Amino acid sequence: MTGFVYMLASQKRGTIYIGVTNDLARRVPEHRAGEGSRFTARYGVRRLVWYEEHFDMRDAIQREKSLKRWPRKWKIELIEKTNPDWEDLFRGLGW
Repeated sequence: MTGFVYMLASQKRGTIYIGVTNDLARRVPEHRAGEGSRFTARYGVRRLVWYEEHFDMRDAIQREKSLKRWPRKWKIELIEKTNPDWEDLFRGLGW
């Protein structure tokens, strides 16, 4: 089963949330509706700023666990490598 690891942010260089899902098109709207997690609802973390697809869900889960242990600086660098302006990538996915 395919899996996605993703990062949501409240704003550019704001609060970051890291998650994993098998359905990014369903999961991001859940977060935006305040149903994704208490953390994202509490801190207004709704902007999809980074994601990667894995062809095995177990790999996606391992990647999520690894990223959660990274220092904040590394997470910001990973986001800005492909999304320097912290644009909301969900809009461009056509879902």
